[in-house]
Amino acid sequence: MTIPLRIALIQMNIVSGDTEANFAKLEARLEEAAAIDPKPDLIIFPEMWNTGYALTEINELADPDGLRTKEVIAAFCRKHKINVLAGSIAQKRENSVTNTAHVFNRNGEEVTEYSKIHLFKLMNEHLHLEPGQQLGSFNLEGIPAAVMICYDIRFPELARKLALEGAKILFVPAEWPHPRLHHWRTLLQARAIENQMYVVSCNTVGESGGTSFFGHSMIIDPWGEVLAEAAEEETILVAEIDMALVDEVRGRIPVFADRKPPLYE
Repeated sequence: MTIPLRIALIQMNIVSGDTEANFAKLEARLEEAAAIDPKPDLIIFPEMWNTGYALTEINELADPDGLRTKEVIAAFCRKHKINVLAGSIAQKRENSVTNTAHVFNRNGEEVTEYSKIHLFKLMNEHLHLEPGQQLGSFNLEGIPAAVMICYDIRFPELARKLALEGAKILFVPAEWPHPRLHHWRTLLQARAIENQMYVVSCNTVGESGGTSFFGHSMIIDPWGEVLAEAAEEETILVAEIDMALVDEVRGRIPVFADRKPPLYE
């Protein structure tokens, strides 16, 4: 993958319960992102973009085995030769539904999938979704990376484990609502600083079921500096990151070498 890495974040308003409208919007936004010059190396979009938080209908709305999503995204990647972290979707698995992220390379091949481990009880996720059981580490064209979903960022031990497994960039698709903008920004910056890695977070905007979402998708460097941040409307946020900075920061402040694991257990 090229260095610097050019990333596009599709911050969109998700129509709760309307999968057709959401697929149509996403496909249009993907084409817009692909037309940006210079072309992005990777595109990411928000959590649960296919259904929103229509949890009481989620069994009927969820994408069976993610097949529709995989077909659409794989075709896009092959056409434009762009990597895609396809946000996350409500995905039907036999008798359960998961909140699952899919990653595809430039050739339309699926690199990994990750299902959200920590379900957010304040929005009743635990009543309608099945938690994931595997970590979201993957390698994309030579870059060790990882994905967490929304509420997962409140669990620093998960981010640290991913960093210890080698991740240099953490992707976070989300539907993070008002009024917790301060938490969103602080937690993302903390995960970047403590793990000395890039954090790329893509949130949604608009209102769903009485809950409003504030956007503020952002890209944060390993020093915790915000390189790019969206506002509270639909947009495509683009920024370049220099992956060499991760090794530089980790070399200057040797956090991982100075850990004392026996004292933490």
